[in-house]
Formats: sequence, C-alpha cells, structure tokens
Amino acid sequence: MKETINLFIDNLIVYDYILFGSVVILFLLFIILAIILRKKLGLALFLILLSFSSLILGPTLGYKYLHEYLYKHSLVLQSQQKLNFTEAVVVKGTLTNNSTFNFKSCTITASAYKVSANKYKNYIYPFKPFKNMSIVEEQISIGAQREFKIIIEPFTYSGDYNISLKADCNS
Repeated sequence: MKETINLFIDNLIVYDYILFGSVVILFLLFIILAIILRKKLGLALFLILLSFSSLILGPTLGYKYLHEYLYKHSLVLQSQQKLNFTEAVVVKGTLTNNSTFNFKSCTITASAYKVSANKYKNYIYPFKPFKNMSIVEEQISIGAQREFKIIIEPFTYSGDYNISLKADCNS
C-alpha cells in the first residue's frame, strides 16, 4: 500500500498539483460563503454540501479526465488466439500516442472475462476479469504506433470469453 501511494505521488505532474490546489481553494471558498450566508439556512447548507462534494469528487474525477485529455492514446485489438497445445492466449494489438507528450512508459493490460447469455451478467463480467496480464512499453514518441503482444498464461478457462485492453500512460 505504501509503495502504491509513493508511486502515485512520484508520478504527479504540475497539472495535478494545480487541480488539487484549485479544488482546495474552491472548497474553502464555498465554506467561507456558507459562513457569510449563515442567516439563510437553506443556502448555507447547500453550499456546505456543495463544498464537501467538490472536495470528494473534484480530485478523483478531475484526475481521471485530466489524464484522459493529456495522455490521449488509442488501443486496437488486432487479434486474439487461444493456443491448442499450451494453456495460453496470445493477444496482439497496436498502441498509438495521440497526445502532445512523449510517453515515458505505458502499462498495457489485457483482461479476460466471461461471456454469458444473461445480458445483466454481461454488464458485470468486464468489471470482474478472471485473468489479467500486463506489459510495459517504454519511450513512445508523439504520433508513434507501437505493436505489442501479450501472452495470457496460464489460461485454463474453457467457456466463452472476451478480451479487453486498457493502457495507462505517463510522461
């Protein structure tokens, strides 16, 4: 847990600090405004509720959307093949850097999840993959494409499955 937090803090960029600082300033602004308008109880309670929800939602959603915007990339799943004589699935794909930054590293994760005839279970299964495998691609320049191959092993599942790809890139 400590390593994860240290890794997160080490990978923060200037825009993250600006985001977190502006959320704290917005929180304090709403609290001060609620204190000033304490005579109007309904408005003051609304401002306090708004300040705490901005304090909770601002950094999490802001971080997510900021990094999606700054580190744009596209992943294409080219092929997936279950090998007959070994318990493995070979996934081939292409990662394209669409951002304005060079990527130092991209962690590409292939996840295998079940497929069911039940449409409600099909919404849940992608959130609970039964097998994950990750690779790290280094030094991807602006506009460059990088082909990759991920071998998911041991893969002993015999039913219907799908493969999804996701990438987490940073500079």
